[in-house]
Amino acid sequence: MKKIYFIAIAMIAVAILIFSTAAEDMSTYSTFADAARSGKKVKVVGQLAKDKEMYYNPEKDPNYFSFYVNDAAGVSHKVVLLAEKPQDFELSEQIVVTGKMKKEAFVATDILMKCPSKYKDEEISIKKEQKG
Repeated sequence: MKKIYFIAIAMIAVAILIFSTAAEDMSTYSTFADAARSGKKVKVVGQLAKDKEMYYNPEKDPNYFSFYVNDAAGVSHKVVLLAEKPQDFELSEQIVVTGKMKKEAFVATDILMKCPSKYKDEEISIKKEQKG
């Protein structure tokens, strides 16, 4: 066989490996109940429970932040983020946490926040001007 065939086969193998790794990350969203049953790393989408306690003390442990999230099923659960508290966390409309259930808490390794647009008020006033 020629060298070009070996190179082509190697490139196809690498592409398959990359796609299979990416497919693991493209999982669907779960609830806290699903996370407790599976014991695997999952993504839970929900909203910040603003009526419950948030704890962050950077002087004691800058990589410990706990808060509560209401998942898609309406269940509120404690989430522990092993990182610093994200900026403007309280303003988030929707939160996606990635992690595992450990005992009574969901331990998150990653967080993604959807924050309200700072241009939302401007959009409303522009729409009013166009109608008037």
